[in-house]
Amino acid sequence: MKRKLIAAIGIAGMMVSIAACGDDSGSGDSKGTDAKELTVWLTVDAQNNWPELVKAADAAVQKKHPGVKINHEYYGWPDKNAKLDAVLATDKAPDVVEMGNTEMLGYMVKGAFAPLDTAKFDNSAAWLDGLKASVTYDGKTYGVPYYAGGRVGNWRKDVFAAAGVKSAPKTYAELTAALDKVQRKEGGKFSAWYQPTRDWYAAMSFVYDAGGSIAKEEGGQWKANLSSPESLKGLGEFKTVVDRYMHGDKTKDESDRYIVYGQGKSGMIFGAAWEGATSADPKNDKTGKLKDNLENFVMPGPSGKNLPVFLGGSDLAVPVKSHAQALAAEWINAFTGPAGQKGLMGKGNLPNNKTDLATLKNDPATVVPATAAESNWFVPMAPGWGQVEKAQVLQTMLQSIGTGKKSVEAAAKDADAAIDKVINNK
Repeated sequence: MKRKLIAAIGIAGMMVSIAACGDDSGSGDSKGTDAKELTVWLTVDAQNNWPELVKAADAAVQKKHPGVKINHEYYGWPDKNAKLDAVLATDKAPDVVEMGNTEMLGYMVKGAFAPLDTAKFDNSAAWLDGLKASVTYDGKTYGVPYYAGGRVGNWRKDVFAAAGVKSAPKTYAELTAALDKVQRKEGGKFSAWYQPTRDWYAAMSFVYDAGGSIAKEEGGQWKANLSSPESLKGLGEFKTVVDRYMHGDKTKDESDRYIVYGQGKSGMIFGAAWEGATSADPKNDKTGKLKDNLENFVMPGPSGKNLPVFLGGSDLAVPVKSHAQALAAEWINAFTGPAGQKGLMGKGNLPNNKTDLATLKNDPATVVPATAAESNWFVPMAPGWGQVEKAQVLQTMLQSIGTGKKSVEAAAKDADAAIDKVINNK
């Protein structure tokens, strides 16, 4: 899964007359039961990588509803939302639309999607926690998880072997001991662990591992929680990693991590499961050694458990303006049900549910990402979370911590204040 997750939820330009649809309780249960046409918007990932799964879902729906016409439109991630925002302001809304899971919240807050009955979707009771959170707002479900991608550790076996480390670490103590050996051997300009300072996905994994969180909901209101003792402990652990092992530019984010890793300037990364393989691609591998020397492993956490990871991925939603909500829900279930999940796993994706995820642990080729994904977290599903991301509050905090501009406590306090100003605003 090489597409970069779109973290910022930019829907300021979405001129949607949602209020007019407020009297439709929807649920995708009855509206459009007799629809003769269905329009499905997916990204090019489905078009390029698993078109046969799309055809299978179409066939299942058309078998049950003879004569139904199913139209497909495919979009690239950078331009999908602009097109969606424009069409949602009209009566030409698609019936099914694929969303990055970090994009869902802003649209749910605005009332752009119809609520769905989870009982109508296979394996909904076993949806992965982080994915379930991404489609849930104010006690209702507005989407169906499609597939996921997790985060893993990736190390250079040759670099660690040269420092006397022969196998991937299983505990955090083993990890830091191995990193210390590599750092001593390679010297100060080398990053034993290339961990971009502004990578809030990684930093928040440490926060959640320590029992902290970005924000907590109390009495229907959200309040920032980065200054709690638990969150500060996690941020302190992250700062230790950056101080001790990260000797690159401490003002950068993770967007070009795979490129830096491919340049041979580091011994390890913690990132999306595809990053190691992309670094080893001949066009990125400047060392000529990565192809046979990279290995993924499950990241251990300081808590003694596996480090909880942010689950990126896609969800499928039904716009509230759809005239075929019931048929749309049937198509989504046909696409994301057991057969669809099996097909998606065969393409290297993580499934949307714990039942199928467990089967991947029996395969040496998939045991690492599957095990890593079992412990996961997601962003606060608060109405103003999109504003927090847009303002890059977490990235600013982490850069201040990593560069030493502010102490962990001061940076967290400032971030909490910034979050509290907007997190409850729709």
